[in-house]
Amino acid sequence: MPVYRDEAIVLRTQRLGEADRIVTLLTKQHGQLRAVAKGVRKTTSRLGARVEPFSHVDLMLANGKSLEIISQAETLHAYGAQLALDYPRWTAGQAMLETAEKLTAEAQEPALQQYLLLLGGLKSLVKAEHDSGLILDAFILRSLAIAGYAPSFADCAQCGEPGPHKFFSPSSGGMVCNSCRPIGSASPRAQTVELMSALLTGDWIVADNSVPQSKQESRSLTAAYLTWQLDRQLRSLRLVERN
Repeated sequence: MPVYRDEAIVLRTQRLGEADRIVTLLTKQHGQLRAVAKGVRKTTSRLGARVEPFSHVDLMLANGKSLEIISQAETLHAYGAQLALDYPRWTAGQAMLETAEKLTAEAQEPALQQYLLLLGGLKSLVKAEHDSGLILDAFILRSLAIAGYAPSFADCAQCGEPGPHKFFSPSSGGMVCNSCRPIGSASPRAQTVELMSALLTGDWIVADNSVPQSKQESRSLTAAYLTWQLDRQLRSLRLVERN
């Protein structure tokens, strides 16, 4: 079988038979892959600990009939062990992994930007560079933007009328003017809109100095926007501890 090498972040694992696992990977060069890790549930396996969620690994892979086969794995960074020590960062990380999986669902389609964004987000969580909720929401907004679903926080997302505007609608694509707003649109604080825009663009000075009320409102709107675009709620978001 042809063998090739790639870097990857482990997104998820599931049991296969008595000793194997199916590992969902976001790779640097080949996008999302599903691969079999044989014998990893045996106590004697050296491979098992290297292909757990949050692991950043250097892999040797072989082409299989329906799934790739992991023949070798070397750990580059074991983020899971560090994140497990802090529940808010662990759950934020889980939501990041699930978001990345949903937004790179096209198998073996290159997704280098998504890969680099996830890698940077996990590093930021481990280093505790910012509030874990802010890191998560920044990741979600930027990941959606890369996937082609960037929300508008200035001009009206529907008609393009210059802002600022008072209403936010996930179904409309962000901030909307009074004429375009659908029934049920939210009316966020101006500081919340500023925070969400800062998270999307990477302005951490503004984000880190935001007030708790804006953080909470931003997180609710970010989750609503992601849910609308995916047409489902992430299971991991229900576990995220919000400050």
